[in-house]
Amino acid sequence: MAATDFKDYYAILGVSKTASPEEIKQAFRKLARKFHPDVNPNNKQAEARFKEVNEAYEVLSDPDKRKKYDQFGQYWKQAGEGFPSGGVGVDMGGFDFSQYGNFDEFINELLGRFGTSSPRGGRQSYSYRTSTGAPSGFGGFSDFGFQDAGGGAIQDSEAAIALSFSEAFHGVQKRFSLGNETLDVRIPAGAKPGTRLRVRGKGQVNPMTQQRGDLYLKVELQPHSFFQIEGDNLVCEVAITPDEAALGASIDVPTPDGTVDVKLPAGVRSGQSLRLRGKGWPLAKGGRGDQLVKVAIVPPKELSQQEREYYEKIRAIRTYNPRSHLQQVRL
Repeated sequence: MAATDFKDYYAILGVSKTASPEEIKQAFRKLARKFHPDVNPNNKQAEARFKEVNEAYEVLSDPDKRKKYDQFGQYWKQAGEGFPSGGVGVDMGGFDFSQYGNFDEFINELLGRFGTSSPRGGRQSYSYRTSTGAPSGFGGFSDFGFQDAGGGAIQDSEAAIALSFSEAFHGVQKRFSLGNETLDVRIPAGAKPGTRLRVRGKGQVNPMTQQRGDLYLKVELQPHSFFQIEGDNLVCEVAITPDEAALGASIDVPTPDGTVDVKLPAGVRSGQSLRLRGKGWPLAKGGRGDQLVKVAIVPPKELSQQEREYYEKIRAIRTYNPRSHLQQVRL
């Protein structure tokens, strides 16, 4: 199989590499129903997707096949089997495997797992670096470096974790499943979108050394109905009435610590922000950012008879024209 023919079975089923057998089964059933030939008669594209989904499920639902697929990627079928002599009729990405009796011999020489002489002669030892992206080459092995080393690099992995604003602000202990494992992870106060949290020893298993890398949890923040986060600051929008904007007022504004009294200066403009120092997001070095209160002047949609009369009186005697400068605009 050429490298360009590699099929990412996890991507085909729309699940993560740490998906549990039940999650894989559920994803398969959903896609199988969607692309089944009975539901899509005479649809060649749906038929091809149905076959792909079945192929992916056949591998990922079998623990032994899935383990080989995770370790060896596109060459998982060749793991533990003899390679075709001379490579006749089999495209292995341009590499000649005819000199090896089986896949394990090839891996042993390439990674120097046992530090023995290779079939080509000479004592060799290699190390490799891995990436957390999509599998390339041998199921995620990439950037092989020809250096003296005592074993392969440890493989790290990454997963997303969704937090509410409250959980991220105050900190929380979350329990979630990672394959067959259940992890309890403490999220410190002040986690922000994109924050990466390290969980030691819970990454992928290095197939050569059986050592585990680290798991990095990338924080995703669920939207809040009132607050938004910008850097270390919390941002919110508060509606005020035209008379409050003109005359100034004292208004109540929610903060993470409770409601506070905010003084509006007379003549405040719509879109202007007022800063509440130390009421923002927790900082890693301690302390808090600021809370920015964005003012939005909102006129009433319905007026009482008396309110209408007073607004008409104000309009009749008003001297301020906010559009006076537009008279000088020319092209």
